[in-house]
Amino acid sequence: MIAFFSVVPMGKESLSEDVSKVIDVIDKSGIEYRLTSMGTIVEGSPDDVWDLIRKCHDKMRELSRRVITHVAVDDRESAVDSIRTKVNDIEKHLSRKLKT
Repeated sequence: MIAFFSVVPMGKESLSEDVSKVIDVIDKSGIEYRLTSMGTIVEGSPDDVWDLIRKCHDKMRELSRRVITHVAVDDRESAVDSIRTKVNDIEKHLSRKLKT
């Protein structure tokens, strides 16, 4: 399973300190991930991915009275190394490397 998600504390001007604490949870999880400026892409078993998203939401909830969590999931049975494969497939079609 591959998922893109973001966990946003509401009612705060600066987000980076709280977001960094959530990223620490992701980094320590052992799950494959890619950090972007708008959210994080994670890849793993469905149980591992959902568990991690819940832990991230709970961590942010410890830091903020209100939290919005956005999740998009691609759950494909035969997918392996989806994070890398999806980008590689696009690069092949374009015949060039992209910024990732």
